[in-house]
Amino acid sequence: MSKKLIAEALGTLILVLFGCGAAVIGQKVVGADGVMVGIGYAGISLAFGLSIVAAAYGLGAISGAHLNPAVSLGMVTAGRMGMGDFLGYAAAQIAGAIVGAAILYVIASGAPGWGGGMGTNGWGEGYGGGYSMTAALVFEFVMTFIFVTVILGATGPGAAAGFAGLAIGLTLAAIHLVGIHVTGVSVNPARSIGPALFEGGRALSQLWLFIVAPLAGGAVAGLVHAAGLTRARD
Repeated sequence: MSKKLIAEALGTLILVLFGCGAAVIGQKVVGADGVMVGIGYAGISLAFGLSIVAAAYGLGAISGAHLNPAVSLGMVTAGRMGMGDFLGYAAAQIAGAIVGAAILYVIASGAPGWGGGMGTNGWGEGYGGGYSMTAALVFEFVMTFIFVTVILGATGPGAAAGFAGLAIGLTLAAIHLVGIHVTGVSVNPARSIGPALFEGGRALSQLWLFIVAPLAGGAVAGLVHAAGLTRARD
């Protein structure tokens, strides 16, 4: 179990460092003419997706590479994981996210003019497209439900061998392409907690939504998946 927890912490560290790092560092690149030439939303989306692919193939054989408490909770409600293991996985994932955010903080703060942003999630006026709390809540719940549904299907019996990591990573990238302008895309409480602790302020005050909505979406996805399998067996 200790190896699994270490793998979950390391994988979540990679996710935060690559994904949030793309938002914080990749968007701060300045060309010779002084114009911002960052990687844009598409680049950030790919960074999140590719980090999942890397962790899935590098660490999946050890822990399953959940890297996300919402995914682990979906595994519980789908009947693939016990609550005790979930608590250990969630703790490791959050710890990994915090360490990843700490590394990103040290790197980002070394740049002149850095404004303190950590690629956190949020909603409302002054964040992204200024979407409402309701829009953010619905987006995070629905997208986490879809994400966890894909994971359960891609890693379940009968799934094509060797393609789970790619399917999961591409799904996460697609979710980011749709929703970065809405909430910055969480679908993962650990991913939100780590950066918010270092940015503080609004990111911390709005953090509750990025814990509650993904966990609810993941749990419902597991229940639906389990019900579907039961009907299929019948």
